[in-house]
Amino acid sequence: MLNLRQELTKNNICMTDIRRFEHSDDYRREELIRVIEHAVENLTLSELEALYYDMSTKNFIND
Repeated sequence: MLNLRQELTKNNICMTDIRRFEHSDDYRREELIRVIEHAVENLTLSELEALYYDMSTKNFIND
């Protein structure tokens, strides 16, 4: 009999999707920060300004 991991893999579900649920909240938080940082690095100046405005109006940024 297959265990859950083998069954999910058999059904073409990516192992990284499974492993995501095995990590702590801190690990997931750091992973999300890395993804967001990478996305922000590729924004244009006007996109960064729009993001800054949106985040500051939602009080995510406090200058």
